[in-house]
Amino acid sequence: MLPEQYAVNIPTVPGSREPVEFAIKLPGDGGNTVYLPIDSKFPLDAYDELAQAAEAGDAGRVDAALKAYRLRLRAFAKTIRDKYVAPPSTTDFAIMFLTTEAMYAEAVKLGLVDELQRDFKISITGPTTMGALLNSLQMGFRTLAIQKQSSEVWRVLGAAKVEFEKFSEVLESARNRLRQADEDLDKLVGTRTRVITQKLRSVERLQDEEAKDLIGD
Repeated sequence: MLPEQYAVNIPTVPGSREPVEFAIKLPGDGGNTVYLPIDSKFPLDAYDELAQAAEAGDAGRVDAALKAYRLRLRAFAKTIRDKYVAPPSTTDFAIMFLTTEAMYAEAVKLGLVDELQRDFKISITGPTTMGALLNSLQMGFRTLAIQKQSSEVWRVLGAAKVEFEKFSEVLESARNRLRQADEDLDKLVGTRTRVITQKLRSVERLQDEEAKDLIGD
């Protein structure tokens, strides 16, 4: 993304001194900027405990680790919402970025993607899904740029339409002139042909009469 499309370590709530790590600048009403807060989280201790419990094959320990991991992510989501989300200065949701695919995959397995979205309006992303999100936002910015220039686009298209209409009129006029010239040529050829034919017939008659005179002599 372009530098002017995001901010780093910026408070997104008016009057707050709590900076969010990353905020994407979105267009709001009246030309105002609306921030989409993005905060990264790295619950390494909770995830390591879950991984070790699974490796040890201790079902009770795994259940406890899963509960702890769920509670940790829910606490993160609440903190992000309370610190960084304040419409209309921001979007009504924020992004929690989990820094490894493994952590994100575990959150997906626990159903936390829907749960945190429903309870806190916090969307969880991992490295891959964050990339997809940024690509989608980039496409959105391109669409916005086109929309901002739409009046110019329509002006150019309108001018092209006028020029095409003029071209059509000139073409039709030329076609009419060619049609008239073709008709005039047909008339000219027809008239001259008839005159020439008549002259030739006169010559033929004259030759016939001269031949008769010669024979008669």
